[in-house]
Amino acid sequence: MAKRFETLSDGLRDWIERQHIFFTATAAPSGRVNISPRPTTSFRVLGPNQAAYLDRTGSGNETAAHIRQLNRITIMFCAVEGPPSILRLFGTAEVLSRGSAAYEDLLASAYGGEEPSGARQIVRIDFDLVQTSCGYGVPLFDYQNERASLENWSNAKSAEELEAYQRLNNQTSLDGFPSGMFEDS
Repeated sequence: MAKRFETLSDGLRDWIERQHIFFTATAAPSGRVNISPRPTTSFRVLGPNQAAYLDRTGSGNETAAHIRQLNRITIMFCAVEGPPSILRLFGTAEVLSRGSAAYEDLLASAYGGEEPSGARQIVRIDFDLVQTSCGYGVPLFDYQNERASLENWSNAKSAEELEAYQRLNNQTSLDGFPSGMFEDS
């Protein structure tokens, strides 16, 4: 039932755009494996073997810390409405720090220069394997809307308060690996 592709076709790209959630999976050589949900509103396909997502401030920063240790990543989309399907992108990733030239260039080209409140980095992914599978085990859900919680939380904070939160919660992983935030400051 699973199919493998070397690149992302236009049809699969269109399918991704209709989804509402994706998951990132990363791991360092030791310690815990991390899986994080993300809204597809932050995801961009940049080419047949490249994608990115704009990452916002969260309770931790496991993905960035793991990528610094071992840059492997898997992105997974699951259809929770309509026909069942799962799509995975297997590859490597790089974290583009907020304010860096690479971040600013990608923000301009892929996000129209629009930076949501609480933005902290962009994760750029180079993938060499696209895999689809049946998704028969994924339950059906009715999409209602995006949650406003993160937007409301970050909008209620000043730039200084967001930075203080990031310094306290986003500089190391659960296993103590550095995320790379604030290394140049």
